[in-house]
Amino acid sequence: MKGYLDRIEDNQYAVILVEEMKKEFIIPKEDLPHGSKGNSFFKITIENEKITSMVVDEQATLSEQEKVDDMMTKLRSKSKGSKFKKNE
Repeated sequence: MKGYLDRIEDNQYAVILVEEMKKEFIIPKEDLPHGSKGNSFFKITIENEKITSMVVDEQATLSEQEKVDDMMTKLRSKSKGSKFKKNE
């Protein structure tokens, strides 16, 4: 199953989203696998409504970041700058 590190709350808890289950799990930040960072994807195992194992999925993380980068590039190329002029 795939999970996603959505955010860190109060610098203590990690919120992991599991889209397949349409559920979020809140775990202690220190329980994240080594190398985890914002927007990381994980291969996870869930038993009895708890995450029992979690490994960073580098390939999914890179793939999703590339999609975001492509979208940002397209948005920036469409932007023609501000409609407002600076007063100097």
